Amino acid sequence: MADVMCRVVEGKCLEMRRHLKKKYAALLLLLFVGGIYLLHQVDVNASGQTALPEISWQGRHAVSRESWVEQGDYLPLNVSYQLLAGKPSTQQRFLCIGISSVKRSKGSYLVTTLQSLFSQSSPEERQSMLVVLLLADFDSHWIFETVNQIKSTFPSELDQGQLLLIHVPKECYPSTAGLKRNYNDPPDRVSFRSKQNLDYSFLMHYSSGVSKYYLQLEDDVISAKNFLTAIKTRVQQQEAKKTTWAMLEFSSLGFIGKLYKSAHLPLLARFLFLFYQEMPCDWLMSHFRLLLTQKEPIFVRPSLFQHIGQFSSFKGVVNKLKDKDFEEVYTNPPAEVFSNMSTYEKNYPKLAWEPGEGFFWGRSPGKGDYLTVVFKEPTLVTGIYIETGSGGKDLLQSALVELGTEVLSAKTHKTCGVFKPQGSFERGVFLMEKVKDSGAASCLRILVTQAQSDWLIITRIRVTTSSGPKLS
Repeated sequence: MADVMCRVVEGKCLEMRRHLKKKYAALLLLLFVGGIYLLHQVDVNASGQTALPEISWQGRHAVSRESWVEQGDYLPLNVSYQLLAGKPSTQQRFLCIGISSVKRSKGSYLVTTLQSLFSQSSPEERQSMLVVLLLADFDSHWIFETVNQIKSTFPSELDQGQLLLIHVPKECYPSTAGLKRNYNDPPDRVSFRSKQNLDYSFLMHYSSGVSKYYLQLEDDVISAKNFLTAIKTRVQQQEAKKTTWAMLEFSSLGFIGKLYKSAHLPLLARFLFLFYQEMPCDWLMSHFRLLLTQKEPIFVRPSLFQHIGQFSSFKGVVNKLKDKDFEEVYTNPPAEVFSNMSTYEKNYPKLAWEPGEGFFWGRSPGKGDYLTVVFKEPTLVTGIYIETGSGGKDLLQSALVELGTEVLSAKTHKTCGVFKPQGSFERGVFLMEKVKDSGAASCLRILVTQAQSDWLIITRIRVTTSSGPKLS
């Protein structure tokens, strides 16, 4: 009996030894494979192509959770983000600017776009905004090169939390292959625009809560000077109206310059995700605006952003779209504005002189009618641009532009005693990039030379001085 027991025990010991040998062999194999992987990673790093950072988190780090979607955890978006560069902020800003960028077959405008945003903003404005850049391509080499380029070009903006670079892994994206062709677009076009909708969805989901307002831009634009202050002023005006709004448009092109309340972003991100394969993003935005009960688009003029890209991110297709309402935001010299033309409602003459979207609207002008700008101080005018009409109507048909000296004052108005003609209007527009008279002027006058039955809209009067910006 004892011999039998010993044989059983020895059998179990042998079985245990064989099991341990297999376990050690598997462990050694794992260590060997791991070593080869690490060596491969060193080779990749040495060649200048590094793997993407391993810092990742779920998109639930928002500073503020104003939206009922986030508060109730409705329609969860299971997406992870990789932090490529920058420092996530714990302080809510006034404005978050979202940009999505992919590798282009021709040209790159990304660095120019970022340079414009930061250079056209004052130090105080930069402290109030955060630019979130989603590198939405899956080419790791392109991502690595782009990150290095941005790190070397914008080190202070990254360090001060004004610029953040993120990436979403391919595994988080639903398939964009074999989708339905709603508008008879070719399959690759459908796939491209659907992927773009998903990019925007993830970008907005990340950006919700980090600011009070969110601005969507593309990666091939330039901005007007002090655009953030202009946006803040326009938002204050809109809020004072006590009316419902979901989107303010600071550019008439595509998905450029669209402003949203951050509290709406979680819902907007899910809306884009749900309908990503249905239509282009700018069309979806119109539907979203209507769903939030804003019946009509609200365009803010002049536009604050201009499209500069010549080659589209879709196959490098030539795309030279320009926003005709874009102009640099600047202030004309201090002046008073007078006119003897009958004004319609509250569209006063001074609104054509002041920056913003106001304009002068007068009833049918007669021969000899005028609009006179009287400068607070004599000014060396170097360029003049005057635009009239709206939609091809209410144009100034016949008039001279003059510069004057020797200010004369009356009870109700001021003018100049001496005027020198500079030129006449052509098709409702006057443009003189280099003024003939080089002397300092005290007045600028628009003098009607022929009566017209049509009413008159003077959209804007812009002058440049020896120390001011050039006319665009």
